[in-house]
Amino acid sequence: MKLYHASPLIITQPDIYHSREHLDFGKGFYLTSIYEQARKYAMRFLLRQQEAYVNEYLLDDNLTSFNVKVYDNYNGEWLEYVGKCRKGMPDEGFDVVEGGIANDRVFNTIDLYFAGTMSKDDALGRLAFERPNHQLCILNQDVITKHLHFIRAEKIEKGDI
Repeated sequence: MKLYHASPLIITQPDIYHSREHLDFGKGFYLTSIYEQARKYAMRFLLRQQEAYVNEYLLDDNLTSFNVKVYDNYNGEWLEYVGKCRKGMPDEGFDVVEGGIANDRVFNTIDLYFAGTMSKDDALGRLAFERPNHQLCILNQDVITKHLHFIRAEKIEKGDI
């Protein structure tokens, strides 16, 4: 599977250790299969007066020895998992988690749900109308070391904005 990672750096040897806490799927190395999504995210670095790159990788298809969790849509299980991760209490045991991104609109829904001002059914109803996106988070360094291969990095220029 071809995957992309936006960064102010060329990352030939990624790791899970430089990630921030409290992200959608926990602390790990985040990628997307959608090039345009990574490119748009990379442009944020240009706005901060940094360089911007879209790093391209190839992830081996054979991950059978790892615990991979795929969320095909925004459902109750996804909502609970993202909520736990955002609070810094992710479920242990997954090596790779794949699914939708909790962008600003999605996060607002999640926030209302966990604050108790929106029911789970209402939250899931709102999430059903969100435009699809994709993220894959590698939580186990062995997956990166053995199965993720750097291909190239594309520099994004200011004229691309």
